[in-house]
Order: sequence, then C-alpha cells, then structure tokens
Amino acid sequence: MQRIPRLLLCLALPLMLNACARPTPVAGTAPPQTEASRTGELRIETVASGLEHPWAVALLPDGGFLVTERPGRLRRIYADGAVSAPLAGVPAVFAEGQGGLLDVVLDPGFAGNRRIWLSYAEPGPDDTAGTAVATATLGDAALSDLRVIYRQTPKLKGPNHFGSRIAFDGRGHVFISQGERNQKELAQDLEVLQGKLVRLKLDGGIPADNPFADGVGVRRTIWSYGHRNMQGMAVDPRSGRLWQSEHGPRGGDEINLPEAGKNYGWPVISDGMDYLTNRPYAETRGREAPGMERPYHVWAKSPALSGMAFLVGHPQSAWNDSLLLGALAGHSLIRLSLQGDRIVAEERLLTELHSRIRDVRVDSAGIVYVVTDESDGKLLRLTPPAIAEAL
Repeated sequence: MQRIPRLLLCLALPLMLNACARPTPVAGTAPPQTEASRTGELRIETVASGLEHPWAVALLPDGGFLVTERPGRLRRIYADGAVSAPLAGVPAVFAEGQGGLLDVVLDPGFAGNRRIWLSYAEPGPDDTAGTAVATATLGDAALSDLRVIYRQTPKLKGPNHFGSRIAFDGRGHVFISQGERNQKELAQDLEVLQGKLVRLKLDGGIPADNPFADGVGVRRTIWSYGHRNMQGMAVDPRSGRLWQSEHGPRGGDEINLPEAGKNYGWPVISDGMDYLTNRPYAETRGREAPGMERPYHVWAKSPALSGMAFLVGHPQSAWNDSLLLGALAGHSLIRLSLQGDRIVAEERLLTELHSRIRDVRVDSAGIVYVVTDESDGKLLRLTPPAIAEAL
C-alpha cells in the first residue's frame, strides 16, 4: 500500500475534517412543528437542511426554489425538498465577512426568458470588492448568458456592508440596494455608489427620469442616498410603493419608503450609537437635520433586519396585510400588521428556533418561506393561521 507523505496528510486533514463537519444538503425529514401566534396556530415545516449560510430564496413556478449560499453556490431545491449540486456558471464572489453570493430573484419575464438576477460581492484587484448584480439564463444544472448589469464603484477593501437586495417596480425598472462598505462618509458623497439605492432599466440603462440623470459630478444611477446597509427591500403589491430596511449601528434599525433624490441621513442623522462607546458617532449631529429624512419606522434595539416580503391579497389569512422581515440578531421573523401604509402592530415569530432569519418570501397562495443563516441552514415553509382559526 502506497504511503501518503506526512506533509500532504497534515495539509489535507483539516479540509477533510471541515468537509465531514459540514452537513450535506438534504430534503427535510423532521415532522412539522407548530407555534402559537397572536392570530392562531402557525405550522412550520423543514423543506431542506444542510445549506451553508443560505442568503436568499426565489420561488420557482414549478413549486421548486433557488437558494443562494453565501460562499458562492446557487442550488435548486425541488418541490419534494431534494437539493441539487451547485449550479455551474455562477460568477466568482468575494466570500469574506458579509460578502459572498447574496440575493436571487426571478426576472419579471421569467416564464418566457428563464432569466434570473443575482447580487453578490464582486472581487476586485488588491483584495478589494464591491456589490454587483448580474443576470443569467437558468438551465437544469447551469447558468448561461451571464451578464453583469451593475457594479458598485469604486471597489474598496473590507469585508462588510455590501447589502444587497433586488426589486422590480412593475414599470420597467429595477432597484438595487447596497451598503456604504462600512465607510460612513461615503453615504453622503454623490460621486460614489456606496450607501446609495440605485434604479436602472431592466437592460442596465439609466432611466431618463432618475433624480440625478442630468446632474454633473453625481452618479446618474442614484435614486436615494444616505443609507447604511440595506438588506431588505420589497414593493407593496397594493400600491406599487417601494419599502426598504437597513441596519443601524447599535440601535437605529429602520424602514424607509425611499423617494427620488431624497437623503436618508446616514451618518449625519441616526437613532443608533457607536458600537464601542455607546454614544453617537462623531459624524452624527442628532436624530434629524434639515434636508434629511427621518426613518418611516425605527427600532431602538436593533433586530438586525434582513429579507422583506409583503403578505397581502389573502383575506382568508389571519396574516393578511402584513409586512414580514427577517431578523438576524433578533433570531425571529417580524410580522408588522398594516392598515394601508400605517404600521399598527408588531409580532415576533420563530423565536424558539433560535435561528438567524436571513430571507423571507411569500407565494401566490400566501404560504411563507424563510431561510436560516447558519452553517446548517434550512429552508422552512410556514403556513399562517386562517381567519377561522383566529376567531
């Protein structure tokens, strides 16, 4: 029997142990759980487990799913919970810290073009990176026709605050959220893209009615600015209005309804504090300032908001007219009850799972899907209580 050189064995052993320690993605086998909520019994089922830090889930028309894993893998999960091998053709990612493969959404014309959109931390020279968005055609085992639609420039060093979510307004535009790469002052600088919400045409072009489309010394893709790290975004199907959530520092997580050309204040105004001193940052003047927008809704204690989805148009559901948000540090799914645009109540769900809820999506039947951001991450199916159960 041929002997393995000791040096090679020493180098290979940690990798082998790491591979053995990481669960292999599998279909869910655990029996359904239930949880009491304010409106009745919530049913919780595991669709698949063993995912490595899943970041986003997209719902496919055939009942299956696409799930991104932050290290740079895109997997298909079939309706029966079976998990595919990683799909080929995914762009290279900067998989450090908060960077990696991030959002995945279906193109508005997916039924005809099989096009998907991905956001990710794109590596650059000299260990730099920046948020990017690409489109590709989805095949059975691979992506093809990959095209980069957007790149955050300049690329910077550091592993934090990439964002990023993708949302379509139904009028031929795509919104892309991102972070300020943990360089606070850049959020106020209109000559760079860090800390900006951008708006593009679906082909990557710049809409003529963007607020800075005719400006000089500004990035014409900018829709709004003064943002910190936007990891939740969704369009309200009832009104077509865009909602967006972002991480504050210590405290000050917020929801905004971003409007064209407006400044949302970071770091000049904030409800949050410096992590080290528990006092406002040196750049922060207070909670409001002329020409800057207050948050639409704010949390004094940060739940660490991530994915966002509306559950509307389902009058049979006790959760109808709700905004759902994943909470990472809060280890919960947050349900905000809505009356129009007004937030009238908050409920924390899934707290007994003690899991970081990274993304949330709602299907056409009002069933909710979430992914948990863990080394043994899960895709969960949540069946909300019906109106009859809540009476």
